[in-house]
Amino acid sequence: MNKLLSSFVLVFLVASMGLLPSGCTRTADCQDKNDNALLKANVKQKPFSTGGSLITELGEEPATLNPVIATDVYEGIVNSGIYETLIRRNNQTLEFEPLLASSWEVSKDRLSYTFYLRKDVKWHDGTPFTADDVVFSYSSIRNPKVAAAHLQSYYQDVKSYTKIDSHTVRCEYARPYFRAFEFCGGIPIVPKHLFNKGDFNTNPAGRKPVGTGPYIFEHWETGREIRVKRNPDYWGEPAWLSQVVYKIVIDSTVKLQLLKKQELDMASLLPLQWSKQSCGESFRKKFYKASYTTPGYNYIGWNSKKPFFEDKRVRQAMTHFVDRQTILREILLGLGEIVTTTFYVNSPEYPQGIKPYAYDPKKARELLDEAGWRDSDGDGIRDKNGIFFRFEFLLPTGSETGEKIATILKEELSRSGIEMSIRKIEWAVFIQSINERKFDAVTLGWSLGVESDPYQLWHSSQAEDGSNFVGFKNPRADILIEEARKEFSRSKRIKKYEEFSRILHKEQPYTFLFARKSTVAVHKRFHNVKLYPLGLDTREWFVPENLRKY
Repeated sequence: MNKLLSSFVLVFLVASMGLLPSGCTRTADCQDKNDNALLKANVKQKPFSTGGSLITELGEEPATLNPVIATDVYEGIVNSGIYETLIRRNNQTLEFEPLLASSWEVSKDRLSYTFYLRKDVKWHDGTPFTADDVVFSYSSIRNPKVAAAHLQSYYQDVKSYTKIDSHTVRCEYARPYFRAFEFCGGIPIVPKHLFNKGDFNTNPAGRKPVGTGPYIFEHWETGREIRVKRNPDYWGEPAWLSQVVYKIVIDSTVKLQLLKKQELDMASLLPLQWSKQSCGESFRKKFYKASYTTPGYNYIGWNSKKPFFEDKRVRQAMTHFVDRQTILREILLGLGEIVTTTFYVNSPEYPQGIKPYAYDPKKARELLDEAGWRDSDGDGIRDKNGIFFRFEFLLPTGSETGEKIATILKEELSRSGIEMSIRKIEWAVFIQSINERKFDAVTLGWSLGVESDPYQLWHSSQAEDGSNFVGFKNPRADILIEEARKEFSRSKRIKKYEEFSRILHKEQPYTFLFARKSTVAVHKRFHNVKLYPLGLDTREWFVPENLRKY
């Protein structure tokens, strides 16, 4: 389901959730063409009748369905059909259009944003949607007791977010911010009458969400599935499917088996599955296949508070140890592109002139020697100031691609006097470890929005209690980030971001890995499957009566 991304969200290294198109992809092992061109050319039809179910998968179980505190992509996938924002991006043009707000006004100085709310919207429990819900949601984000640190940085310059009348709100910024309209209108909105009781973070509505969207929450069976059903009283254009079932399938092999048995209708595929295991005539008759470069990237993060990684020379060395070209060719089977910085690789903000560090173990060892990490006692392990270079590489359970990369890195490091252990833990514990900064090194990904503001990930203010969990701090980087936020000229922002990217490149707080292609299969009994610049919108899909299975 389509969603306005208001912040960066965590994704697995193997996840394929942000759907953005690129040119058609063909691998050497699979002679089948993908269906990008066909899906782009599809003309939207009006269904003959509503009905039919979609069974899809989640690679992990969400920790919550409270959209204010949700941080990972799986939560966002489910919530996108339940909750709504004041504005959204048009599927085709990517321009903002009305959603819960019917119209808006922007002041000439671009500091004040007034939204006029629809008067025909109700929460799924029948309670009218009003300005009180919007203002309450904003207040919750700004409440230091609410676990919304990932959002708070975008609203820190808001002077006020007030109710003008029952269906009008005004958001005023104290200083210019080029994404102010997006965040004033894209605020996650929750029902005040449910969330103003008890602890916001543990409110029961986080498990049984009540939204305004085209789908109503039905049930959540822990470890198995989350189910939503069509909202018959939806205020806008309705969803055509009667039900969407999100099966929690962590094992990628099981996922493909379920897809082939047609027990899943839609699933993301690993590179090997895409290239070699889904190319037969039988599979092609049943499923569309599409690939597209996602707006995001994968990385290895080095915790700069750990003695091993506090020196940029060590972090540079770690990147020189990673053979990204071979990993891209052998593990991702060419389904991606090596990246060097935090911006979406196909955006104007991405600096084409910054080249990746080469795979060069000899250079890496020289950098480690310079930084004082040598084998002083001849035991085969590098050490410094009495500390042995032994660290733990943390992975979420189910990250098969991440585990392969970690295994290659472990073998490479062992030849150069570094002992690395690999630990896999369940997703919720994994996220908690990151939030508490209890890790040495970690592999993950960020899913990006249409336009990027690196403040959330890279400003020093976010290092203690925000998304900058590797602890990156650089005064010049802070200045560039802050100046760019106030700059409405995209070309001028790009110049600041280029300098910022060069700082990141030199400091290497991450080893930036890949912008990998999303590879997805969708059963052909679904009609109106269209590939948009931001992906697939399941609300448009329908199943003719003669093809319905469930």
